[in-house]
Amino acid sequence: MKYASVIVNISHENLDKVYEYAVPKEWEPYVQIGTQVLIPFGAGNRQIKGFVLGLSATSEFDPAKIKPISSVMMDGMILESHFIQLAVWMRERYGSTMNDALRVVLPVKKKVREKQKKYLHLAVDLERLTLFIEKCERKSNKARLRVAMALQEYPDIEMSQAIKEHQASRDAIKALEQLGILTISTERTYRNPVQSHICEEYNITLTVSQQAIVENIWDGYLQENRKPCLIRGVTGSGKTEIYMELMKRVIAQKRQVIFLIPEIALTVSMIERFYQRFGDRITILHSKLSEGERSDQYNRAKNGEVDIVIGPRSALFTPFERLGLIVLDEEHEPGYQNENQPKYHAREVAIQRAAMCDALVVMGSATPSVESYYKAKCGEYRLFTLEERANGSTDTDVSIVDLREELKNRNTSIFSRKLAEKIQQCLEHKRQVLLFINRRGYAGFVSCRACGQVMRCPHCDVSLTEHKNNTLMCHYCGYIQKKTAKCPTCGSSYIAAFGIGTQKVEEYAKQEFPNARILRMDGDTTVKKGEYSRILHHFNSGDADILIGTQMVVKGHDFENVALVAAMAADLSLNMNDFRSAERTFQLLYQAAGRAGRRKSTGEMIIQTYQPNHYSLEMVEKQDYEGFYEKELSYRKLLEYPPFGSILAILVVSKSEPRVKQASELLKGAALEKAKDDTTIIGPANATVYRVSDRYRRLLYIKSKKMETLMEIKSFVEGFVHYSECFRQVSVYYDLNPMNGY
Repeated sequence: MKYASVIVNISHENLDKVYEYAVPKEWEPYVQIGTQVLIPFGAGNRQIKGFVLGLSATSEFDPAKIKPISSVMMDGMILESHFIQLAVWMRERYGSTMNDALRVVLPVKKKVREKQKKYLHLAVDLERLTLFIEKCERKSNKARLRVAMALQEYPDIEMSQAIKEHQASRDAIKALEQLGILTISTERTYRNPVQSHICEEYNITLTVSQQAIVENIWDGYLQENRKPCLIRGVTGSGKTEIYMELMKRVIAQKRQVIFLIPEIALTVSMIERFYQRFGDRITILHSKLSEGERSDQYNRAKNGEVDIVIGPRSALFTPFERLGLIVLDEEHEPGYQNENQPKYHAREVAIQRAAMCDALVVMGSATPSVESYYKAKCGEYRLFTLEERANGSTDTDVSIVDLREELKNRNTSIFSRKLAEKIQQCLEHKRQVLLFINRRGYAGFVSCRACGQVMRCPHCDVSLTEHKNNTLMCHYCGYIQKKTAKCPTCGSSYIAAFGIGTQKVEEYAKQEFPNARILRMDGDTTVKKGEYSRILHHFNSGDADILIGTQMVVKGHDFENVALVAAMAADLSLNMNDFRSAERTFQLLYQAAGRAGRRKSTGEMIIQTYQPNHYSLEMVEKQDYEGFYEKELSYRKLLEYPPFGSILAILVVSKSEPRVKQASELLKGAALEKAKDDTTIIGPANATVYRVSDRYRRLLYIKSKKMETLMEIKSFVEGFVHYSECFRQVSVYYDLNPMNGY
């Protein structure tokens, strides 16, 4: 008898342990480490799924009391051993349940029915086929005649083509197979999320600087130097060309590449460039694919049928057997941080996976994260720099508009006078414009000017956002209600929207520039599959003059005809409750400036703000990354924020307000037991959004100069939560060096 160690498919702290099950004889050939199984669980023997993490021939428990596995999930993907090891590392570092970690490293959990094509093949010579055709004509057997005529024209033909173009019936095809006139073969086909491309051959000569970086990194690779590499290159300097040359060399050594991008939208523009260089042995993996597409491309990668996978952070778990290189493009982007448990950062997990596979990690950005650049400066990463734009691209002229002065001059439009003038000039010269704002929706919030009442979500402590279709929406839980004409509190009709969103910008732009062709790209307009590509294609083809959107429109795209980029309200990201807000603002605006002047004409960027003297904006105007880095680093050092220390956020959540308050205080007490001299504990306090989906949220921050101290505290707190009765109706979540506020 074999015994299996199983993690149950329930993500709760109290069940986060291995359970032992007996393996019945009939299932022994199918049960292996990584198999998904059905097991009887709990007093009621409820059938639930689980992952097999270990097998043994003996057990410490009484065999008579060990429950048997019910069955093996034959349609479940098998988790490979190195991914189990990676999940264990992620669980220990980021503090999730083991089940959550396993689910992350297995992005495709279920086998999908294979898609197949059937082909008809002529099995006789033409003389016999002619005799058969004559016989069908004599007997007026039109159904068989149509199949025979199709085979006469095409001795090898796809069955669906024969049915569609030659009106062949399946019964007639079967009859001819039985008569030996034809044979049928089956071929597996893959659901391909990438449309077939006919591309010009991609030839480019690297600049001297690019070639030097390639050779330096490659020499280290050949000498088995696997220290992560960071390339800081100004926007348009040709970092992608360096990536592709390194990828070409890695593939020549029969190894494989994962190319990570921060946004799904970027796969559209990126895939074109990669097809030109590498042909069809590349694919994409991301959550917007259909279940069948995702399963097929996952299997192609597993079977070694592709060399390169492109995608956001989930593509990091592509099941390559010969992984040689992981590239993180735009490594500074917050999109690399997972929003759910475990709250891993793709940069850290990429480095860990690369170490397990003897692969190299190469990161690149015009504005590296402060933490990464600090590590590179200290020698933990290899640092390379590109200071000049490639291919004749020119710098962008950046100017700051003080919106306070606009108000003094009685301009209440969302367009400053300078911006309106520049947009008009672009339209007259047939140049394109990008307008972006870091908020989707129509307006920030809706309130009554008579009594001050703000329309709020009944399930969350946040205001509702107005959308153009006369609805108010909560962007936390998805609650929607119709816009009301009167204040529900005082009955006044003076209820209106305040603030500005992408839909509102679109509306004002149409009023201000009635002849302009305008597109909008945000989370609402890209819900449907293929909308990213459709909008980008229309804009790149010159079918629109102005593209309005959230920050996704200024990330990584190469718009040849864009002459003007404008940040409509830079203060939105500056005033977030996050110690990284200045860094985020600088990175976003610096990257945005790079969208203009991508070829030989100088581009312009206008930043509209109420804080024109903020250092992050001043450094964008100067396009001075080093200056910003030094200024920001001095603040981080003073406050002991990363990279001079680490922060562990612990979020306590419950439907019961008294219970969440009690639990958060108990957690603070547990943390204090393991605190060292360099440890600071802040809170517990209510989260910024105290209630989400009718669940109350309290927050505890723990700061320490040493990561080891935080890991020790986290481990102790996890054990405390696991064994304490007070946490039975409470959930606890951990976030190491959080990228977003709560």
